[in-house]
Amino acid sequence: MNYEVQVLKMGQCDVQGPEVYWMSHWNMWETLYFYMVVIRGAGRTVIVNTGPPADLTALNERWQEAFGERGRMERKESERPEAALATLGIKPEEVDYVLLTPLQAYATANIPLFRNGQICLSKRGWVEDFHAPKFPVHVPREFRIPDDALRYLMFEGHERVRLLDDEDEVLPGLRAFWAGVHHRSSMAYVIDTIKGRVIVSDCFFKYPNVEQMLPLGILESMEECFKTYERLRREGDILVPLYDPELLTRHPQGRVA
Repeated sequence: MNYEVQVLKMGQCDVQGPEVYWMSHWNMWETLYFYMVVIRGAGRTVIVNTGPPADLTALNERWQEAFGERGRMERKESERPEAALATLGIKPEEVDYVLLTPLQAYATANIPLFRNGQICLSKRGWVEDFHAPKFPVHVPREFRIPDDALRYLMFEGHERVRLLDDEDEVLPGLRAFWAGVHHRSSMAYVIDTIKGRVIVSDCFFKYPNVEQMLPLGILESMEECFKTYERLRREGDILVPLYDPELLTRHPQGRVA
């Protein structure tokens, strides 16, 4: 089964270089774009990530503590999930699957919008990034899964939650594997297309992380980084970093395949 893949921008911010590239790019700023990925085929509509919170106030207060005013997330009205999806003729209730990576508010905040979608996330991440961390997590719970999204996952949407194994198949031609590196909940989604295998993940922020083997700055394991990046290089024909503005240059209008 071959799918179509397109990305939609959900907002942007600036971070200092060492967040993107381990122990390098000092005194430099890197712009990050936050994407939703839309996957369509066989009568199914799938998205990767749901976009940042409707109200960015609390998130920006936290990010400003780290990076100052320049670290604030900026978002146009056209970049809200409902508006962005409408440009492709998609309504939230028409989404069949929601794939998450990682469990962070900029990915999870709008889960309740997609009430007909199966919510897929890492089983390992659900435990180690949320319910029973093995070590202190530097991001507070409400900035991983906001209150309304958590209530939906735990109650109204509970039967729609699907916990993915470290190697799993979401649909024929759409597979998942645990990536790690960035967070315990970081996954890689492998999509069959007419252009080859497209791999989407947050375990690398920008192309040079993988193409030049420059480890991610905000990582949790250097060993995972090199193992996962080698796998991405080996198995992916087209890589989709979930934060790189260059993605829209390589794939104009976000049309990946």
